[in-house]
Formats: sequence, structure tokens, C-alpha cells
Amino acid sequence: MATPRLTPELLLAAYRQGIFPMADENGEIGWYEPVRRAIIPLDDRFHVPRRLARTVRSGFFTVTFDTAFDEVITACAEPAPGRETTWISPEIIRAYSELHRLGYAHSVECWRDGQLAGGLYGVAIGGLFAGESMFHRVRDASKVALVHLVERLRRGGFTLLDSQFVVGPHMLQFGTIEISRVEYHRLLRAALRTPAVW
Repeated sequence: MATPRLTPELLLAAYRQGIFPMADENGEIGWYEPVRRAIIPLDDRFHVPRRLARTVRSGFFTVTFDTAFDEVITACAEPAPGRETTWISPEIIRAYSELHRLGYAHSVECWRDGQLAGGLYGVAIGGLFAGESMFHRVRDASKVALVHLVERLRRGGFTLLDSQFVVGPHMLQFGTIEISRVEYHRLLRAALRTPAVW
């Protein structure tokens, strides 16, 4: 059976049910709902390591929001050391770029000397922000983007930052935790009822 085309409506319906898509090596789209879900707390459990906090305060990077979404998602799809394949297929890029134009998908960009140094993107629905992917070309750029994302989500009244999986120890330093699927759905229901503002 052919995989249905990824439309904004399909993606939004999936996120509202706690499900997200990823492409395999052949570009085939699969749908995922982990038994253990990783989230980044938006309260005082969110931790910024001291050295990174200095980098954030230093202004080494210029940080923007939603100014280069297509460039960010394309960079997230590029091979990197230790990640020779990607789950971000051309179909994923097309669909999330549509979501961005509709105001649901957002990016955080870090710039250095006028060049895109790193960033991240994700999907916002109500008080949920589902972080999808991040990349860096300059050390700490993606981490600085995450710190600025959390600040923006807090100001906007978001209640749930979904990071899906714990990928490597670098995410644990921020206070990332794993929760059960049942607990995630409880938090998701509450987040979807929250009138947060990006």
C-alpha cells in the first residue's frame, strides 16, 4: 500500500496524537510513537552548563527565529560525522516547509560572521513544541539555539518541549528526561489546550 502524501493536515493530526514521521534510507515514511518519550523540561529543571551559558551571554552568535527555515531543515538533513544517513527525506523537507509557511513549523538560527552556523527546527501546536532536528557547523551553535528556543517557549507560555528520543549524552546535560507514553499523552493533552504564543 502506498504511503499517503505528507500533508499539513496529516502531520498536525499525527502530532496531536503523539505520533511523528521519519523516513528510512529509501525515503519511505514511517510513523513513530516511542514507548519511552524524551522531553526537555521548561521549568527550573532545564540546565545550561556554565561554559555554554558564557557563550550565550557573550553574543558570539547572532540568533534569529524563522528567518532561514528552508536552510535550517536542509542543513539538518546533510550527512555529518557519525550520521552518514538521514531520516529527513526530500518529502519531509517539502512537508515541513509547507507547515512553516502555514505558521506551525519554526526554526531558530545561529549566525557567525553572516554565515549560518547552526540551528534547529520543530512544530508548534498550542503549548506543544515538538523539536525535530538540530545541526551545527560551528561549535555550540545548535546548543545556543536550544537555549534561545527554551527562553522563547517560556515567554510564550508553552508547557511541553518534546525531543522524542535521547540521542547521545549531549542532550542529557540540559536536563532531558524520559517519561512513559501514558505520561507523555497526559502532558500532550494539557499542552494542546494551552493557548501559547510563538
